[in-house]
Amino acid sequence: MSGHSKWHNIQKTKGAQDAKRSAAFTKIAKEMIVAVKTGGSGDPANNSRLATVIAKARAANMPNDNIKRTIERALGAGNTDSYESVTYEGYGPSGVAIIVDALTDNRQRTAPEVRHLLDKYGKGLGATGCVSWSFDQKGVIIIEKEDLDEDTVMMDALEAGAEDMSAEDENVFEITTTPDDFGTVLENLEKKGYSFVSAAVEMVPQNYVKLESEEDVKNMEKLVELLEDNDDVQNVWHNWDQG
Repeated sequence: MSGHSKWHNIQKTKGAQDAKRSAAFTKIAKEMIVAVKTGGSGDPANNSRLATVIAKARAANMPNDNIKRTIERALGAGNTDSYESVTYEGYGPSGVAIIVDALTDNRQRTAPEVRHLLDKYGKGLGATGCVSWSFDQKGVIIIEKEDLDEDTVMMDALEAGAEDMSAEDENVFEITTTPDDFGTVLENLEKKGYSFVSAAVEMVPQNYVKLESEEDVKNMEKLVELLEDNDDVQNVWHNWDQG
């Protein structure tokens, strides 16, 4: 969830992978609850925000039973979950641009925690809009190359309604869409039999910053890791060039 090159992650133990998967499901469930309450419907056909979250959940291999239970919970008369969407912007080591999306039931808890991490490992929290101007919001769908033919994937992606496809990474194809077309493109590709490494509406950097010192790299890795481990943080976007 931390911008591009995220599939170059070091292999972790199965226990760590399972824990990360569980945390990801919890965050997606929270996003789903907000989408149901904001959109006023548990039917993705009538709630585009919910449809987008469900697409993200399915790409993350969240079981259908979990998705159904989460929607039913959000629709329940006794549900008191109340989350507020908050975005923080700031700078990592050497001025790397960072956007932190959070869903919180207590701003007074979340803001100091995010500020502390940005101060400790980066250059601090900035004003609203200080870095978001240098990102574009796009649907991003990642497919493992395996033995897939590039021309076929490109044709299928464009026919599905995608904006573009990149095969620059040696391991994956990266398909981009407009935010509005994301759910439709994903559904069309699923019908063609594709499975996904990840799929979500992301903040994509317009340019990237390369970190020169080992200390900056370590601090950036730690900053992203600790932000993503925060229960209130949904996504961490940045323009660090990890290539």
